[in-house]
Amino acid sequence: MKKSIILSAVLALMSMSAFAQEGQPWIHDPSTIMECDGKYYTFGTGGGGLISEDGWNWFPGAERPGGGAAPDAMKIGSRYLVAYSSTGGGLGGGHAGRILTMWNRTLDPNSPDFGFTEPIEVASSEVDEDCDAIDAGLFMDPTSGRLWCTYGTYFGFIRIVELDPLTGARVEGNEPVNIAIDCEATTIIWRNGWYYLLGTHGTCCDGVNSTYNIVVGRSRNVTGPYLDNVGRDMIAGGGKMVVDATDRQFGAGHFGRWIEDEGVEKMSFHWEADLDRGGRSVLAIRPLLWVGDWPVAGDAFSDGVYEISSVRRGYALELAVDFVRHDIPRSRFWMIDPNEPVVSYPNQTLEEVVATWPEGEIATRCGDWMNRPHQRWSLTAVSEAGGYLGGQYYKMCIEGTDRVLAAAEGAEVVVVPEFTGAPEQLWRIEQLTDGTYRIMPKSVPGTSRQYVLTSVADSTPSLAEYMCGSDNCKWVFRRK
Repeated sequence: MKKSIILSAVLALMSMSAFAQEGQPWIHDPSTIMECDGKYYTFGTGGGGLISEDGWNWFPGAERPGGGAAPDAMKIGSRYLVAYSSTGGGLGGGHAGRILTMWNRTLDPNSPDFGFTEPIEVASSEVDEDCDAIDAGLFMDPTSGRLWCTYGTYFGFIRIVELDPLTGARVEGNEPVNIAIDCEATTIIWRNGWYYLLGTHGTCCDGVNSTYNIVVGRSRNVTGPYLDNVGRDMIAGGGKMVVDATDRQFGAGHFGRWIEDEGVEKMSFHWEADLDRGGRSVLAIRPLLWVGDWPVAGDAFSDGVYEISSVRRGYALELAVDFVRHDIPRSRFWMIDPNEPVVSYPNQTLEEVVATWPEGEIATRCGDWMNRPHQRWSLTAVSEAGGYLGGQYYKMCIEGTDRVLAAAEGAEVVVVPEFTGAPEQLWRIEQLTDGTYRIMPKSVPGTSRQYVLTSVADSTPSLAEYMCGSDNCKWVFRRK
C-alpha cells in the first residue's frame, strides 16, 4: 500500500510538471516579466526576484533595493522603471504606505551599467485612509504616451495617478481617482480601443487556503468607469473572472501581460500555493486568450495523445502511408435484424498496420480523421531541452512507436525513425489568443529563420513564416 501511495504521488507530480515553471520559481507578488539582454526578469515582494535564460527554468538572482511589497516593472525607451510600495496593506494594523519609483539602465546585476536611481515617492496613504498605497501597477497608454500607476488593496479603494514618463515622478497637480474596490494588485492593459483593469480578488497570504483569483473590467477611458461583462462597475465590486484555482494550485494573483507575437500573448502571475511544489508560492505563466474581447487564461499544455487538426480545413496531421481498411463487417442498415446481438468492436491497432509502413523517413500529409494509428500523436515534454517563455519543448511521436515529427531541409516536415534530441525534432507549442495553437520547430536545417507548421494546401503540411491572420498556420489539439 505504501509503495502504491508513493507511486501515485510521483505520477501525479510528473503529470502536473507542465503546469509549473521549473528550477526554483519561488516568488510572491511577481512584477510584469521584463526581458533584458536575452534574459527574463521578474521582481517580488521583499526585494529579490527571479531570472531565466529560457523563460521556463527560473532561479533567484534578480536584485531590487528598497524591500517592500508587490513591485511592478516597465521598459521605457532604453531604461527600466520599477515601482514598489514601502509599507501598507494593513500591515501592523494601519493603512499608511508609500508608492515609490526608480530607474535602471539594465536589470542584469552583473552589468557595469547596473544601478538603481534614488526612489521617488509618487503616492501615499495615511493610517486611517480608505486606501492603501501598495501594489503598484504601471501602464503606458499606447494612444497618448501618458504613463499611469494604479495602486490599492481590498482594504479600500483602488486609485490611479499619472506619472511623468521621463522622470517617473507624479505629474504635478495630478490627483488620484478612485476606480475600483474589493481587489488589489491591479494593472491596466489596452486592446482594441478598450482599457482593461485587472485586479486580484479574494484573500492572500494563507497558503493553500488563499482564495486569490484575478478579475477584470473594461472602459473606454483610462480613468474609468470599469465595467464587467454584465455591466457591474468595479467601483461597486464588479469583475469578470480571468483565472482561478486548479486542482493542485491555489490563489492566482498579480497579473502581468507579455506579448510574444501578434496573436500570441501570455499572462504571468503567482500561485499562493502549489501542492506539487511543497505548497510554496510560485511563478506561473499561462496563455492569454481573448474571447469576445475579454481576457481569459488559456490552458497549460501537457503530455498526452492527440489528434492534431489544421484549422484551414479540419484535416488531421498524419503519416503519408497507405490506408489500411479496418476488417470489420459492414452494417447492412437496410436489413437490420432487431434480434441480432450488438457487438462492440475495438479500434484499429498499431500491430494491424505497422508492417505496411515503409522503413526510414516517411512524409506527412493531412487527411480525414479516422482515429487510425498513423494519425495518433503522442506528445512528451523533453525536460533536458530547456524551454521558452511559459513552455517547454515537446517530441511528437506516432503513438506506440519511436517515429517522430521533424523539420527538414527545404522547410518541409517528415517523420524520422527515432528521436535523437536534435533541435529539428523539438517542437514549441503555443496557444494563440483565439484558442488555437501554433507549432514551431526549435530550428530548421539549412536556415536560421523561424517557421511554423503550416497547411499550405488542404492535405499538404509544410513549414512557413507565421501569419497571425491565416488559418493555414493554426492547429487544434484534441486529447485522445
